[in-house]
Amino acid sequence: MHYFNIRVYGILINEHKQVLVSDEYIRGNYYTKFPGGGLEFGEGTRECLAREFMEEMNLQVEVGDHIYTTDYFQLSAFNPEHQIISIYYFAKALETIKAPLRSKPFDFDERELAVYAEKKETETFRFINWEDFSAEQVTLPIDKIVSKMVKENF
Repeated sequence: MHYFNIRVYGILINEHKQVLVSDEYIRGNYYTKFPGGGLEFGEGTRECLAREFMEEMNLQVEVGDHIYTTDYFQLSAFNPEHQIISIYYFAKALETIKAPLRSKPFDFDERELAVYAEKKETETFRFINWEDFSAEQVTLPIDKIVSKMVKENF
């Protein structure tokens, strides 16, 4: 049986023209991606993104303009029976970010490593300066497409 896995991600650019990314360690692999996650049944896509920012960063955001929705077949990297559909929006922080921000990739603290020991996944967040931001800075194929779009059009 095949399933659709709908993911919703936010591109948050701060007042210093830096782009927020999530560095994640999942099932023994490292990924740099945009914050967000899976759509739950009964939830709208914008509501999903706001919930994901709250769950992951304890951050209230305003979900802005739609950027991109996957328009080609993308198989899940984690489950060969799932087709991924990703939806991207701009997001704006409505409050000061309280989650710890790192200055280098995959700089997990003791708490985050303890989460990994329990759940086999963990994440941390950092900003990338606009000059350094590019498709090469993110891992997932769809994120690379969106990175190029944002860099060319923002």
